[in-house]
Amino acid sequence: MKKIYIVLSDTGSLFTRSIKMFTRKPYNHSSIAFEQDLNTLYSFGRKNPNNPFLGGFVEEKIDSGTFKKFEKTLCLVLSVEVSDTSYYRLQTVIQEFVKNKEQYHYNLLGVITAIINRPMPRANRYFCSSFVAESMMKSDINFNQTCPYTTRPNDFMGIENAVVVYEGLLREYTT
Repeated sequence: MKKIYIVLSDTGSLFTRSIKMFTRKPYNHSSIAFEQDLNTLYSFGRKNPNNPFLGGFVEEKIDSGTFKKFEKTLCLVLSVEVSDTSYYRLQTVIQEFVKNKEQYHYNLLGVITAIINRPMPRANRYFCSSFVAESMMKSDINFNQTCPYTTRPNDFMGIENAVVVYEGLLREYTT
């Protein structure tokens, strides 16, 4: 068995505050990592911390980029035990995104339709939680969601074997 890490976060940006107004949930961004130190997080979000309109597949660092810009980012780190097969399958799925990252774009329309539970899949377009959900589903990691395009970040808190390893300021996270 191996562990993956799902990070739920709230940067406090204008965009995330707007989402929070509708969802009324504590977290509005999700990322996935393979190492407990969260050296690299994978998600869909801002490609440039200063430009909320340019989004796509991103490799995030907790001490740079968007998370550095929003130093009061709150987070919840979940550890999820998965089979070796699912772990390696997930790595393969994510490496395809890394290798082809310029083909992928942010699905802003999908965010809006997810809020009202109306899935809006679009070719090569994801928002953070649809990316994490679809990657997990393709890797046979189950978490009681049937449609990645209506998955919201806080839905990952419902993963049956998820363990909260940290909650607080992201910049204070240590292993």
